[in-house]
Amino acid sequence: MSVKLKLKSVSKSFSGTTVIDNFSLDVATGEMVCLIGASGSGKSTLLRCINLLEPIDNGEIWLDDFDIAEPSLDPDPIRRRIGLVFQSFNLFPHLTVMDNVTLAPRKVLGKGKLQAQAQAMELLERFGLSDKARAYPDHLSGGQQQRVAIVRTLAMQPELLLLDEITSALDPELVGEVLDVVRALKASRMTMLLATHEMAFAREVADRVCFLDEGRLIETAPPSALFTAPQEQRTREFLSRVL
Repeated sequence: MSVKLKLKSVSKSFSGTTVIDNFSLDVATGEMVCLIGASGSGKSTLLRCINLLEPIDNGEIWLDDFDIAEPSLDPDPIRRRIGLVFQSFNLFPHLTVMDNVTLAPRKVLGKGKLQAQAQAMELLERFGLSDKARAYPDHLSGGQQQRVAIVRTLAMQPELLLLDEITSALDPELVGEVLDVVRALKASRMTMLLATHEMAFAREVADRVCFLDEGRLIETAPPSALFTAPQEQRTREFLSRVL
């Protein structure tokens, strides 16, 4: 299986504090990798570095066959290939769901209005939101808003999808509908890197789970191994607290 994303010795500091520490990881095409760890362990910063929202201090980030972390590269064409969904929905409140979803494909990809709307409606139907196309964000539940945020990202047809704690801002009863979307994406073989506190979900759907601590990759393994027989003491300590 080909490697879609390769991180080589990536490091990132803020004001002298190391947040990502010599981090290396390969993610295969079609693979779903979950990042777990305590708050402040570097999960969100790592995703922001991959999407080039934060420049790295050292290391390499390879997307397919080239290093996208080269300082001389224009980040915009690369970001079009990498979707990032945040824990806050970031929908435009003055735009309908349809307009939120079609804005970037029209402005960035140059798609015509009818083509963008047709593709948006396919995605909205796929994720049970077709009846909300003309609604405004403040008329939606939190779970519906997060699903729209995911659809908006998918409308750009990314090759790699980064999901940053996408259920942490939701009421518990709304978490399931968002995780169902992620299950559907995994079934479609979307390459995904997902930071999450939902241990049961990571155990159920991830191909691999990575445990981070203080910006370092402590352990990575299939969920059946990492959750039942972690090899590192630090992993065992973390799991004993959260499971």
